[in-house]
Amino acid sequence: MDKQTFISQIAAYVIKYAAQYGIKVHSPIIAQAILESGWGQSSLAAKYHNYFGLKCGSAWTGKSVNMATSEEYTPGVHTNIRDNFRVFDSMEDGVKGYFDFINYSRYANLKGVTDPQTYVENIKADGYATSSTYVTNLMRVIRDNNLTQYDGVAQQTPSKSVDEVAQDVVNGKYGNGADRKAALEAAGYNYDEVQAKVNEILGVDTTPKKSVDEIAQEVINGAWGNGQDRKNRIEQAGYDYTAVQNKVNELCGTPKKSIDEIARAVIRGEYGNGADRKNRITAEGYDYAAVQAKVNDLM
Repeated sequence: MDKQTFISQIAAYVIKYAAQYGIKVHSPIIAQAILESGWGQSSLAAKYHNYFGLKCGSAWTGKSVNMATSEEYTPGVHTNIRDNFRVFDSMEDGVKGYFDFINYSRYANLKGVTDPQTYVENIKADGYATSSTYVTNLMRVIRDNNLTQYDGVAQQTPSKSVDEVAQDVVNGKYGNGADRKAALEAAGYNYDEVQAKVNEILGVDTTPKKSVDEIAQEVINGAWGNGQDRKNRIEQAGYDYTAVQNKVNELCGTPKKSIDEIARAVIRGEYGNGADRKNRITAEGYDYAAVQAKVNDLM
């Protein structure tokens, strides 16, 4: 993904959710995503859709991953530590997760702010980051990438019918994949409705042609990929992803090891990382959340 595509996708989701949380400026948040995730290329962002360096904290009950990070508790002195970070299922979930994170009373002074500099100074003062150059770095990212062009932009109200927008998609106006989804949603359209109409126009048949058992066996054989890609492909083909995954788990048999044993195997690197780890653990019939929690505990 190139830098402009990353900006466009993050901006679309920031614009979609900001107003719901009382946030009126967008450029600092886009800059945070760029700076914290290294343009979406960090392991935390690329594998776990955490674009803002969000740590778990005591209130988090979702998925997590333990990773190394650096903190600057004293200006100029960097300390390497390990900590638990929040895990999200998609870029959209990751952006929404940011707004959930700053919705605590600690960050109340961000609501209603319209000046990028004030927003950045406030969130630094609130303790969001320990870097002594956080404000300077964010303002540089905002200036260098002209991010203020996204300030004052509200999520658009659909001006065309689903049929008209679907035809625009067919004509190539909205791009493909995640770009298309982000662009359509930023424009205020329901992506699933538009895509269904696109499939209808193009004569794409999404009616399932195989049984859940057959698809599950294909998943086990590696035909449908892993993680979010697997889920997207199965659903786009018209199948119930949950039903298929449950059948995969059933076909792979009953777990033969304890959660502790599997967690130690994960630490040894036997189950890979990210979505691949989750899929392999789940495919063997284990509770991924329970295993990951034990991994975090052991580390």
